[in-house]
Amino acid sequence: MIDKDVEEELNKQINEEMYSAYLYLSMSAYFENIGLKGFANWMYVQYQEEMGHAMKFYRYVQERGGKVRLYAIKEPPHEWKSPLDAFEQTLKHEKHITECINNLVDLAEKKKDRATFNLLQWYIDEQVEEEANDEEIIAQLKLIGDNGQGLLMLDRELGQRTYTPINQG
Repeated sequence: MIDKDVEEELNKQINEEMYSAYLYLSMSAYFENIGLKGFANWMYVQYQEEMGHAMKFYRYVQERGGKVRLYAIKEPPHEWKSPLDAFEQTLKHEKHITECINNLVDLAEKKKDRATFNLLQWYIDEQVEEEANDEEIIAQLKLIGDNGQGLLMLDRELGQRTYTPINQG
């Protein structure tokens, strides 16, 4: 049986992951609207990953005998100044998610909840990857600057990303 404090915080994290998905879906629409279909694809894959992250927490709470509680998802932004601005906001958001995961790890350690602690190790590794991906694209966008050809080349590259479902249980 899952500790009630852990259950409550995991339910809040499900909401954080759902918001992440919503944010990336909004970014996908933004990129599609400005004609960058590769960027849109990259963000759509990110949306799918975030839904997978939420469902991994969802399944875990259920399997531990807890009750999943779904909260309202706040409205994400729908406009950004530029592709660089969008990715800088993405990195800022991922750093927030990393902080949330770290807080969950602290709680699991405090409660001596080794099962939850073990689950969270996967998320820690995932967050390192998430931030590194964003930092790499930000660096490329900064190098490209106002070069339209460079932006279109990066758009083509980002369009190659595909979704690989995660193990949710």
